[in-house]
Amino acid sequence: MDDLWSIIIVLAVTITTATTIILYRRSIIRSCNRTRSSNKLFTKSSLPLGTLAWPLVGETIDFISCAYSDRPESFMEKRRRLYGKVFKSHLFGSPTIVSTDAEVSRFVLQSDSKVFVPSYPKSLTELMGKSSILLINGSLQRRIHGLIGAFFKSPHLKAQITKDMEKYVQEAMGSWGEDYPIYIQDEAKNIAFQVLVKALISMDPGDDMEFLKKQFQEFIAGLMSLPINLPGSRLHRSLQAKKRMVGLVHRIIQAKRSSGISEIPRDVADVLLNDASELLTDNLISDNMIDLMIPGEDSVPVLMTLAIKYLSDCPTALHQLMEENLKLKRLKDQLGEPLCWSDYLSLPFTQCVITETLRMGNVIVGVMRKAMKDVEIKGYLIPKGWCVLTYFRSVHLDESLYDWPYQFNPWRWQDRDMGSNKSSFTPFGGGQRLCPGLDLARLEVSIFLHHFVTHFRWVAESDSIVNFPTVGMKKRMPVWVKRRRELI
Repeated sequence: MDDLWSIIIVLAVTITTATTIILYRRSIIRSCNRTRSSNKLFTKSSLPLGTLAWPLVGETIDFISCAYSDRPESFMEKRRRLYGKVFKSHLFGSPTIVSTDAEVSRFVLQSDSKVFVPSYPKSLTELMGKSSILLINGSLQRRIHGLIGAFFKSPHLKAQITKDMEKYVQEAMGSWGEDYPIYIQDEAKNIAFQVLVKALISMDPGDDMEFLKKQFQEFIAGLMSLPINLPGSRLHRSLQAKKRMVGLVHRIIQAKRSSGISEIPRDVADVLLNDASELLTDNLISDNMIDLMIPGEDSVPVLMTLAIKYLSDCPTALHQLMEENLKLKRLKDQLGEPLCWSDYLSLPFTQCVITETLRMGNVIVGVMRKAMKDVEIKGYLIPKGWCVLTYFRSVHLDESLYDWPYQFNPWRWQDRDMGSNKSSFTPFGGGQRLCPGLDLARLEVSIFLHHFVTHFRWVAESDSIVNFPTVGMKKRMPVWVKRRRELI
């Protein structure tokens, strides 16, 4: 799950404090010493070309200015031309090796905690806490990740998610009017958050859900804040919001323990409570339930929104997806059967649309890791203590890997072997920290698209994609809908 939110990690780092200045000076001295020593040991490898640029700020200002543009990867493109696909830089207060090379990035993602560990800003580590799945390493991280991943892959949960998603989608879409714009990004966030919270702690819509939503908005605003925990500061308000949320979740967990945990888990909390490990305390579980809600607020709903954006701009793709989904709906109506999760995931062109949206949209632009020792890969040296930014966006938009990479072309995936794209297509990260909810993300988007295209025609207002500080639509994707009166 942490890979799914590493974009926030990359963008949230602050370099404005005096402490950062001291750390910068020390890191440069240590890095230079290590590099001299490492070059003696790694005779075939050398530090990648590049520049550390200005003292303290490095190339961060240039990176951020490009991130605000329509082509955020332009920062990488310029340096790729000068130095190659792997280069050194200085970003967000740390000397950094930037990888836009698919093989190098895959190596970093596949490595364990003895080689690379996640690199996070101070504000995020304070908000998440030391026991967060985003921060822990080793056997405990693997244990929690494995338990959650197995549950998310279970047919039982997929059936439950399908039922819940259909319910929330139908309730939301049932209230849409034709005389005012519908903001797809807002609607998708509301639906996805409810679905994820239900899967995590079995909470249904109501007063507690509204309380949780309100506190979560306050909490998530602090992910991109200065690391100053003083009364009134952004970070302090976010920490207080998380404290209130943890209190609510802790009460739910205690109630589960009191009533007896079902052997067949209904939610992620049950899965973790059923584990025999003494390390999985109620406090650890409560904290992680909050952290795991993050994708329901941003990544999954943004994926839904971008799919509608790209389909609105590509009538041919929209028509084919609509026909595919209407055909399935007619068939199920004739049989008198409800759609199940395997029906949604069996729609081949719909899955191609989702895959192409992941490639072009790059909801997660990359992840950051910190080298725990000197590392040699493809003739490059990554010194101990340096950060590595594996920048997925540059790989996904590489014209040597994808023809016409800036063109929305879901047909490119029809005859493409997904197994052969493990290095060049990494929208959910990879390795031990591969997002455990990737199958559920596809399922949720499939359900949303199915109900949207089979119940509505629409006209989208002009809108543009914003890539910084997180991916989203500038105007929240307003559309004017017309209900279908009959199946065509």
